[in-house]
Amino acid sequence: MKLITFDPFRTLGLASVRYIKPEHAAAHVSELSEADWLLFPAYWQLHGLHYVLRRPIFPSPASYHLGHDKIEMTRALELACPQHLPATEILPSDSTSVSRILDTWTFPFVGKQARSSRGEGVFLIENRQQLQAFAAQNDVLYIQKLLPIVRDLRVVVVGRKVIAAYWREGEGFLNNVARGGRVRHDLPPEAAVALVHDLALRLGIDYAGFDVAWVDGHPYVLEFNRLFGNQGMPDLPQRIASAMNDYLLGETPSSPAGPEPNPSPITASA
Repeated sequence: MKLITFDPFRTLGLASVRYIKPEHAAAHVSELSEADWLLFPAYWQLHGLHYVLRRPIFPSPASYHLGHDKIEMTRALELACPQHLPATEILPSDSTSVSRILDTWTFPFVGKQARSSRGEGVFLIENRQQLQAFAAQNDVLYIQKLLPIVRDLRVVVVGRKVIAAYWREGEGFLNNVARGGRVRHDLPPEAAVALVHDLALRLGIDYAGFDVAWVDGHPYVLEFNRLFGNQGMPDLPQRIASAMNDYLLGETPSSPAGPEPNPSPITASA
């Protein structure tokens, strides 16, 4: 099987992988056209590789498109599992929208930048001044309910399987391990893991770290990240590499996995 990667660090555990720098891809069209899989392209490469060369891509195009920013992601979650999405409002960042938020929301709540990860670009908004400052710095007002949690669950999907699930607990507002959050290995709720598994299959996401809040026996999907950290568990890099090998070698390259057909909203059972 011919594998070409554009990110050697994400594919360290794979054997016989050819590395091509993203900016040099146009000089290797013949090789790319013959590859069974193209691995971890930059986002700007995706359309050409998918629509022009028509090669199987990992992570899937859905993983890229739906995970490109929090707006795209939230719009998809609103359709797929609205009951598992915290109350969220996405508005233009103007005075009318700020007034609407002030009239309809109660402090504190969360403000998020459209494109951010590792806990960056996420803010606790506790008063009018903070809301106005957030609006002045962003083109879009992404406002989300602050859930009563002290930890959240990271669920890792590779291929068609959940390969890891662990709790992240911080001392303040954010729980990200990259920002000092502690990892706990209490047994994760089966309903939360099942929700992520079903959602990933439904949306055709084959490589992502999902962040899930557990509130009074009910799971809420906060977001997912295509480029997630692997420091949450000692053997997580090995698990990821093994699952990638199994998935890439087991799938039919000419027909990579797409979303599972299912028009009904996804519901997790406690």
